[in-house]
Amino acid sequence: MHIDLKIPAALASECGGARAIAVEVPDGANLGDLLDAVAADYPRLARRVRDEAGQLRRFVNVYVGDDESRRLEGQATPLKAGQPVQILPSIAGG
Repeated sequence: MHIDLKIPAALASECGGARAIAVEVPDGANLGDLLDAVAADYPRLARRVRDEAGQLRRFVNVYVGDDESRRLEGQATPLKAGQPVQILPSIAGG
């Protein structure tokens, strides 16, 4: 199935400047499967999104549709074909 992953400008350099990536995952895939597929092609992006244990980094939010994945089922959140997924790192300032 086809999933469009939206990339923020702050992370676009980690995937050749792309602001969106078309990712093919098997039917019945979940968010973790999508992130695994992205890691295979864009390991630098993957390291910015997940930590060494494979968990989402604390200050990185991933939205599945309109909902933040941590409020759903985390990386076990099921995906639907054509459903948008967006990475949004938290921005701090002062």
